[in-house]
Amino acid sequence: MSELIFNTPEELQIVLGERLRRLRLNRNFDQCTTAEKAGISEKALRNLESGRGSTVATLLRVLKALEYLQGIDMLAPEISVNPLDLLRQAKVQQRARRTTKPPKVGP
Repeated sequence: MSELIFNTPEELQIVLGERLRRLRLNRNFDQCTTAEKAGISEKALRNLESGRGSTVATLLRVLKALEYLQGIDMLAPEISVNPLDLLRQAKVQQRARRTTKPPKVGP
């Protein structure tokens, strides 16, 4: 993942397309079968796999056709804790310090 951080959006589309292609081949699907199952054209699938641009709907249809909906969780994980809520919560008071009494002066 860290090597992808410096890629341009265009390069990331190519990487995503290559990974989807490998996933499709790993599932032993050809482009025609996958496109048909996804309800998209073969050209739309070829564009997605080659990184030439596509729509989110096409990506989701292909993930569903490849029975890989966990890919959505990887792209946009469900957040269980809202960091802003944590900041808004009253801070729990830590252990109180013992105050030191001033020294007695005189008898």
